[in-house]
Amino acid sequence: MAVAKAYLVGSGIASLSAAAFLIREGGFTGSDIVILEEQDREGGSLDAAGTPESGYTMRGGRMFEVHFDCTYDLLSSVPSLDDPTKSVTEDTFAFHEDFAWNDHARLVDAEGKVIDAHSMTFSERDRLELVACVATPEKLLDGKRIADCFHEEFFHTNFWAMWCTTFAFEPWHSAIEFRRYLNRFVHLFKTFDSMSGIYRTRFNQFDSIVRPLMKWLADQGVVVQLGTRVTDLRLAPGDELTVEAITWVRGGATEETAVGPDDLVMVTNGSMTANSTLGDTDTVPVLDTTSTAGSWALWETLAAKRRGLGDPKVFDSSVKDSTWESFTVTTKDPLFFKLMEEFSGSEAGKGGLITFKDSTWLLTIVLNHQPHFREQPEDTYVWWGYALFPDREGDFVGKPMARCTGREILDEVLQHLRFAERPRILDDSIVIPAMMPYITSQFLVRSAGDRPQVVPEGSTNLAFIGQYAEVPDDVVFTVEYSVRTAWTAVAGLLGLERQPPPVHKGGHDPKVLIEAVQTLHRR
Repeated sequence: MAVAKAYLVGSGIASLSAAAFLIREGGFTGSDIVILEEQDREGGSLDAAGTPESGYTMRGGRMFEVHFDCTYDLLSSVPSLDDPTKSVTEDTFAFHEDFAWNDHARLVDAEGKVIDAHSMTFSERDRLELVACVATPEKLLDGKRIADCFHEEFFHTNFWAMWCTTFAFEPWHSAIEFRRYLNRFVHLFKTFDSMSGIYRTRFNQFDSIVRPLMKWLADQGVVVQLGTRVTDLRLAPGDELTVEAITWVRGGATEETAVGPDDLVMVTNGSMTANSTLGDTDTVPVLDTTSTAGSWALWETLAAKRRGLGDPKVFDSSVKDSTWESFTVTTKDPLFFKLMEEFSGSEAGKGGLITFKDSTWLLTIVLNHQPHFREQPEDTYVWWGYALFPDREGDFVGKPMARCTGREILDEVLQHLRFAERPRILDDSIVIPAMMPYITSQFLVRSAGDRPQVVPEGSTNLAFIGQYAEVPDDVVFTVEYSVRTAWTAVAGLLGLERQPPPVHKGGHDPKVLIEAVQTLHRR
């Protein structure tokens, strides 16, 4: 009898998680699992790299919270690289105990002064509209933007300034996704200004999650085939959805691999970091929409073949609504960290996000615990920031962020802070900006059916995983969502009795609801 194989398209956290669940839950042998990755390294959007000399870079940083149950379950099986007697989950919780966030400078005004963010600055109308959004059935929000549910003043509240910069929402994003977030994270409302309910990994997510998970998978014999772009899946005729073969391009040659009747195929459809480009201290990153990344192109090919496989055009054809820009700063001079600790009242790694509420770019920065990279030297410091409106003219540099070098972006930040030491900090910093045309594409306005089900109706061996597959109630733009889709796919295709834990619903707890209501009425 032939041994079943599993082919996983993409090597982001969804595919890596699926490989682990296939072994742990499904009884697969690692060598029967093949990960097909278009790029030259694993990890997908959980990327981080660099050196002190060239500068470090990470396009983003993922936040966690105590109820990411699928993620913690998965990582409880994976040993930490720093202490193999501990799991990655244990290491993450231990790090939170030592370096929990307690933000004293969550919002900063136009004069460079810290705002009292304890008050949400809601009017009674704001509160009523927020409650109405939460209570509206999701099916009635099809095709609606957040701005369709709230009046203009809502978007000037402290609540919105903190909410949109914590989760990267913008007024034109999907009301469905906003509602899901409100329900999913209602238990975080009471600590929203201090961010003390947010968890972070000890290092960046590539070092803290991807590397140990990749080592564990390699030790199990999982095969990773880099530089491989999957271009098509040949589907069997008939009503059932069955993959018969996979077509890929590798090294300029096209190959087709047969998929056996017991084999599985899991596809990461779409990518929020596709077509990302980097600049540097003296170079502007270019907005690249000239070609379609493999993950988007494959989804478009499959969706054209069968109904019920979603509509990628909803997510990848409105770049102006899904683009923003981040930047990573590297320096050997501790001055900026010293000044920021004095300014914020928190030591580096404990302060959380700092948002310049009145900045035209809507800038946010964060000083992570150092080192933020596993091999980062003691004399090197790395911090990160991003802006939701890179197309708007800066308050100080006089041009859009999208047309700025890394040095000009840093200059804008420093002028918001009013630091007299600005010239020294500018001269001693390496700044690498990252332009990401699809970074919030998963938040774009959608309707039911625009994302395919994890295991589509009639599927015998095909599943979709990652940010653009549909999981009721849970929220995209989180590691938890990708891990949940992976577990759902493995359990569904293999018909396993053990299913992923249910999505946490804090709103069902009367105590949580009372605390949330009290938060909404803070003055």
